[in-house]
Amino acid sequence: MEKSSSAISNLDRIEIILCDTQDGANIGSVCRAMKTMGLTHLTLVTDRIYDEDRIRTLALHAYDLYENRREFTSLAEAVSDSILSVAATRRVGKGRKTSRMNPEELASHIGNLGAGKVSVVFGCESNGLSDDQVALCSTVVTIPTSDAFPSLNLSQAVQIICYSLFQHLRPYAGETMVVPSSRIDIAVSSCVSDLTEMGYFKNDIETEHTRLFLTSVLERAGLSEGEVQKVEKIFSKTRSIALHKN
Repeated sequence: MEKSSSAISNLDRIEIILCDTQDGANIGSVCRAMKTMGLTHLTLVTDRIYDEDRIRTLALHAYDLYENRREFTSLAEAVSDSILSVAATRRVGKGRKTSRMNPEELASHIGNLGAGKVSVVFGCESNGLSDDQVALCSTVVTIPTSDAFPSLNLSQAVQIICYSLFQHLRPYAGETMVVPSSRIDIAVSSCVSDLTEMGYFKNDIETEHTRLFLTSVLERAGLSEGEVQKVEKIFSKTRSIALHKN
């Protein structure tokens, strides 16, 4: 079935981010996997220098994705303008996010978000994404695999997720502009400051855990500027009432 122009526009806001990819050939394979599914925005988070001939050999006619790539040395900077950043990982454990979606659920979630860039983040071939990298993302997508042999090649993982996005993405739910993660950071800092003034936290660890929790929830919610301001107002008004009573 031919995809509508609105579906294509929805795909156009998807960005694939590769963190510290070790082999340029894998970057080329990722370019090919992306382009076959209508995704064209590639970002690299790395300070490596790659053999561009290896990239070109595996990318074939998708080499233009590499030529037009964005490049950063930090993931935080790469996702700062995203309304939703998604860590692709199957690892679980203390300090990693407990909420996760499969690729189909992710596609459905993105389809219901307002306009704005969505980043799907992949780690290096040997170790995947670190705890710190996962913490920088809004949520997690996990590809179901066999327990007997769960590991996927980097380009295979990208292909599966890109396929799900291509097959299932719908036009935007509306024209509401969703704020980027940099705006969420400002709101969370304001809310945490209000809670601190009220004496809500017992120690710095509790403060940081609450900051991470609020960031994760607000980013996944896909809020507009007006909605973010309402959240900030709830916290600031609660602080004013609490301090006035004391």
